[in-house]
Amino acid sequence: MFDFQAVIRYTTTHFRHFIGNVYMRKRFSLGTVILLVVVSVIAGSMLNQLISGDTIYDQLHKFGDVLNYTEKYYVEDVDTGKLTEAAINGLLNQLDPHSVYIPVSELQKVTEDFQGSFEGIGIEYQVLADTLLVVAPITGGPSEALGIQGGDKIVRINDSSAVGITQEGVQKKLRGPKGSRVKVSIVRSGMRELLDFEITRDKIPIYTVDASFMIDGQTGYVSVNRFAAKTHDEFLAAVTKLSGEGMKRLVLDLRSNPGGYLEQAYKLVDEMMPRGRKIVFTKGRRPEFDDEYISSGAGKFKDVTLIILVNASSASASEIVAGAVQDWDRGLIIGETTFGKGLVQRQFDLKDGSAFRLTTARYYTPSGRLIQRPYDHDKAKYARAAFERQETEGENVSHSEERDSTRPTYKTMGGRIVYGGGGITPDYIVKSDHLTEYTVQLRSRNVFLQFADKYLDRHGAELKSRYGKSADKYADEFEVTGPMLAELQALGKTAGATFKQEDFDKDLRYIKAFTRAFIARSLWGNEGSSRVMLREDAQFRKALELFPETDRILSNLSSLK
Repeated sequence: MFDFQAVIRYTTTHFRHFIGNVYMRKRFSLGTVILLVVVSVIAGSMLNQLISGDTIYDQLHKFGDVLNYTEKYYVEDVDTGKLTEAAINGLLNQLDPHSVYIPVSELQKVTEDFQGSFEGIGIEYQVLADTLLVVAPITGGPSEALGIQGGDKIVRINDSSAVGITQEGVQKKLRGPKGSRVKVSIVRSGMRELLDFEITRDKIPIYTVDASFMIDGQTGYVSVNRFAAKTHDEFLAAVTKLSGEGMKRLVLDLRSNPGGYLEQAYKLVDEMMPRGRKIVFTKGRRPEFDDEYISSGAGKFKDVTLIILVNASSASASEIVAGAVQDWDRGLIIGETTFGKGLVQRQFDLKDGSAFRLTTARYYTPSGRLIQRPYDHDKAKYARAAFERQETEGENVSHSEERDSTRPTYKTMGGRIVYGGGGITPDYIVKSDHLTEYTVQLRSRNVFLQFADKYLDRHGAELKSRYGKSADKYADEFEVTGPMLAELQALGKTAGATFKQEDFDKDLRYIKAFTRAFIARSLWGNEGSSRVMLREDAQFRKALELFPETDRILSNLSSLK
């Protein structure tokens, strides 16, 4: 350990000798020398207190002692690396719920998610029993280019059997550096012989805009699942395409979007705001983390009628978007109150390849609202609280739902009262339907996916012939029959799902929708499954109902002051 006390003693002693020599050489007056001596004594005393007190160096020395004694004398062998990681987690747990440690084993996945790409063959897959099933090829990837389809089963990889492969094995064998090659053999429904492909691995985009399409002649739908490095580019491409198809109004779906890059949220909002409007600002303990983001006026969609869907899993950057739109009365928010995360993290990389995210600032909506909910050190309780709110469904344009709250109040541009300190509460509250335990088990045990796989083996060619590229036609026409439901129940029983007739009857509409959606996803990707599920979505249906009123409501907001 570096001896700071010795440094202080050495510096002080030699500075005093220097002062004495200066005086003896008559270069300064006696008064000046006395002043310099006093200053040196005070400075040395202050520095001594700074370093010898309760400082970071003392704490590091303390931790080093504990770790050293533990490694030497504990009754069993210890893994000092694990102990250090546990100590780091304990330290961050004392701060806030969003300052977190990311071990080496998880950092690559986290980095890929936010950078928006990885290197591999480009498939979404699932290991069902002992079979590697292609759920869907990733758009723009090498597998799609070669014609690999949803429902294909990979049975060999580089001349080795893929039967019984694990999730880890798939990652190891199919991912790899761009330009490298891998051979796969595929079983496809309706074909007797194996299909052999040699795939050249490439950089695979991980899309954050997971669905975008026209609902009718003037209404577009865009779903954003998180805010990563290319989200704004993806969003701009999607809405530009929809605009070319006649879009005049937009449903932006941010439900279950956990957030991500603040700058990407700003850029997305900037596309829909007039010039000179503050979209978000941040404040930290250190001034270098203070910032504000003002709209450029260069956005191409400032006149599109806008409705945003949110729920309790919409957090962080999602709340920046919803908060800015609500504060400027740019559109209406529909759904359930958002999570309530108003803290900004910066990632610091560590030498061993791990990293940690540290909260460096708080962010605020244009009106000055801090969205962050109160928190303590009980992370489970903090996370649970967002999903245990008791909200009354209905119109909430004047935000009477929160009127009795002790939360601080703010005003939108139109004069409406809105509240800080607890997420974004919608202008129309529409609750999500809660599934029964039986349906949850069917989903968690991949029963719907298993059924879709078996059904497509028998009827895939027929469905492709009947519906072609029209996922919309499929969503309108395809029905789930009694025999299909019986087969689904049998698969559920085999998978260990506990059948309850009451639960089945209560969720029948959703069970049918999930069945249709999983089939559609293998045929048309996320657009297919989204088109099916939106037909059963109460929050989305409410959004469509409200479009005729939206402009009228927003034009009359000044009367709510």
